[in-house]
Amino acid sequence: MGPSILIATALIVAIRTAKWAAKAGSDPNFSDVDTELDREISYAARITLRVMHELIKKHEGIFPGKKEPIFDGVYDEDLAE
Repeated sequence: MGPSILIATALIVAIRTAKWAAKAGSDPNFSDVDTELDREISYAARITLRVMHELIKKHEGIFPGKKEPIFDGVYDEDLAE
């Protein structure tokens, strides 16, 4: 479920910040520091977790709790004939 949360958060941030003008930092060593963007990321993560929680609560079957192997790696030649 981790990748789903990461992808959903990134999509929310991308949509909400799509029209933002690119900012060049005054100090090249800290060009990635942007408190406004940090707030958007935190907001998107909260929204994503709320949606995922609601989906799991109401539609548990969408996210199975365990993985079941499709092929267990055992091949029986007697059954193949």
